[in-house]
Amino acid sequence: MQIALCRSGLLDNTGSPEKPPNVSELPPVDDIPVALRDTPIVNRRYRVKPVVLISGLVGLGAIAFIAGLLIGNPAPKPKVASSPQSSQSSTGSQTPADNLLGHLPYKEAPASELQPIAGGGSFKLRKAAAKKYNAMVAAARADGVILVTISGFRSIAEQQPLFFDVKAERGQDAKERAEVSAPPGYSEHHTGYAVDIGDGNAPATNLNPKFENTAAFKWLQKNAPRFSFEMSFPRDNVQGVNYEPWHWRFVGDTQSLETFYKAKNLVVKSPEPKEGATPASPIKK
Repeated sequence: MQIALCRSGLLDNTGSPEKPPNVSELPPVDDIPVALRDTPIVNRRYRVKPVVLISGLVGLGAIAFIAGLLIGNPAPKPKVASSPQSSQSSTGSQTPADNLLGHLPYKEAPASELQPIAGGGSFKLRKAAAKKYNAMVAAARADGVILVTISGFRSIAEQQPLFFDVKAERGQDAKERAEVSAPPGYSEHHTGYAVDIGDGNAPATNLNPKFENTAAFKWLQKNAPRFSFEMSFPRDNVQGVNYEPWHWRFVGDTQSLETFYKAKNLVVKSPEPKEGATPASPIKK
């Protein structure tokens, strides 16, 4: 039987309306296509709720912030109280090395390197030092200041009687004599760079700390560096030598710098004092 459709329902082959079939009698209809029904579900994606995601990020940020504080500010280590003995061993008292009664050893300048200097007497200095010293004496005189030479180069042989003979005459022990004169072989005057200076208008201050009150000393303080001279033993010098405002030395070339500044650096730590022992007093010139 042929069935045709019409607006009112089904028509048979005669054109008469036919009673629609019972729906329960029709075969079941599957609304899922076969291709989709038979395809397995792979990698199903789950959507994370925004609230959960934000909460997780905030939690991680808080943990990172706390960890940064702990790393940047570690817990302070407990301080260990240092005893006076341990502090003394770390710094140590310092005294000149390779010294004799507070004086450092110096080589004697060769005679061929020496020439006479101005300021009176027959004193000599090394050529480079003599040239600058003569210019300094002339400059001082132009300013109305008279620089007098008391001593220049002195050989080791000349130092012998100055130390030993005078020591015997005055009844001094070696330490007492060393306060005003260096032992032979240990005087800056051996180098040909050192000179003792006085004021021509105040001879009573020669070789005396009161020389610092003279016009000559004040002029030297202001002008000596222009001529490459410096005071050898200012107050509280590293060698522990007595203050000598009259004693100046030339440091205007490499050899003179090496001579004096290498000697200055001859400093070593003295042995640590035993517990209960009195520390030794500094060595004086």
